[in-house]
Amino acid sequence: MNRTGRTLALGCLLLLPPLLANAQAGGNSLLIPAMGRCTLNTQPQDLAPALDACQKAADAGDAQAQYELGEFYYNGKAAPRDLKLALSYFEKASLQGHAQAQYKLGGMFFHGEGVQANNVQAYIVLKMAAVNGAEEALDTADEVAEQMPRDELEVATQVLGQIFRKYLMELQNADGRTPFSPLP
Repeated sequence: MNRTGRTLALGCLLLLPPLLANAQAGGNSLLIPAMGRCTLNTQPQDLAPALDACQKAADAGDAQAQYELGEFYYNGKAAPRDLKLALSYFEKASLQGHAQAQYKLGGMFFHGEGVQANNVQAYIVLKMAAVNGAEEALDTADEVAEQMPRDELEVATQVLGQIFRKYLMELQNADGRTPFSPLP
């Protein structure tokens, strides 16, 4: 398997666990809400306890807390910028369907921030972010697509097609309705 294939396979693996886990729970795997909030926009004297509380929430699986920590380390305003740590938190939140985390993660793959640049991975994650509600991700995905060779864009589109087919099957199997039935 070539380098692009390995990277694409890794990207697919990052996207599939939340789809499978939520499918087993009978939920909508593409629209997973965050469990709670933490805020790190505090006064310097309050940062340590806020960071500790946010870390505990993130460790407990709170996607919003994971996203907030990703932003905290990505921006590097109140602490040294740590792109590897930011990437890790964005990945965790992304796997839970957090749209803004997916948007940031896609941007990091596109620009090679904290990770080797990968347009296929960026395109897939950005399209997922758009599906989950990060509308600005569509523009960035279009920008990525403009820089991709046709064969890479075809591979990325095929992967997205597989993900969405699986999603539609989940919807159909969830309550016996067809994927295109009106919502109750």
